[in-house]
Amino acid sequence: QVQLVESGGGLVQAGDSLRLSCAASGVPFSNYAFGWFRQAPGKEREFVASIGRLAISTYYANSVKGRFAISRVNAEKTVYLQMNNLKPEDTAVYYCGAGARADLYSTLNSYWGQGTQVTVSS
Repeated sequence: QVQLVESGGGLVQAGDSLRLSCAASGVPFSNYAFGWFRQAPGKEREFVASIGRLAISTYYANSVKGRFAISRVNAEKTVYLQMNNLKPEDTAVYYCGAGARADLYSTLNSYWGQGTQVTVSS
């Protein structure tokens, strides 16, 4: 069975950092691009960051550029999202998705995790 499990969320103050993890199983990990998405209450899910299968290309939403960094460790079958200088507007449930192309984040929906909550207080 395919599973993506996000972890690492929590309650932090503005300016703090968190690192989210997405652990994958049951998939040919190295054949997939991965992305991070988030959904705040009352809002649609939005793209945050993505990474290609070889980790050569990365993409970021403008709102997180310079603050967030996506990475992957294929040997661990894990994708990370390092989040620095967190802001209250980063508060959301963060989801990991896997799919075909990092440069087309709409394709990163073959698999989804259950999400991990990130809450940033001012």
